[in-house]
Amino acid sequence: MAIASFMVPLGSPLPAFRLPSVEGGYVSDDDFPDAAALLVVFLSNHCPYVRRIEDGIGALTAEYAVKGLATVAVCSNDVANYPDDGAEHLRRQAKRAGFGFPYLVDESQETARAFKAACTPDFFVYGRGRALAYRGEFDGARPGNDVKADGTALRSALDLVMAGRDVPEPHTPSLGCGIKWKPGNEPG
Repeated sequence: MAIASFMVPLGSPLPAFRLPSVEGGYVSDDDFPDAAALLVVFLSNHCPYVRRIEDGIGALTAEYAVKGLATVAVCSNDVANYPDDGAEHLRRQAKRAGFGFPYLVDESQETARAFKAACTPDFFVYGRGRALAYRGEFDGARPGNDVKADGTALRSALDLVMAGRDVPEPHTPSLGCGIKWKPGNEPG
């Protein structure tokens, strides 16, 4: 069953995070002070909604990185029950999809809870003041349709945010696989 984003209120501050990368070391919210915008995207390896657009995510983020966008991906799924979302599989996914950004593991699921992430994929764009400027879909591509996975919605939002402008509502929620919560961690 597909789950939609919670649509966190715009203007919400960037939650602090410090998580291990699948490539080693740690990455935190403080590592991107000069970025014009920060994209935090919750992903997984096994989800067909993510698989459908992962190449598009790799291409769009590479294009916008040269314009000042910093990107981090976070996988918060319970790997005990979803082993395809373990670090080795995430490394393979990053290579397959051309991800040029850190892919982080949120084993405790505290980061997903802090962001109020609901699904994979779930996109959060923070502007220079690190206030939430956009949360919503990548584009209309879904498993089973022929919509090009080019990030139309996210691209429009990034252009506005990086120009210092607001992204007008409504934002279409992202849709995907629900985050696979460990027992007792479900938001509520």
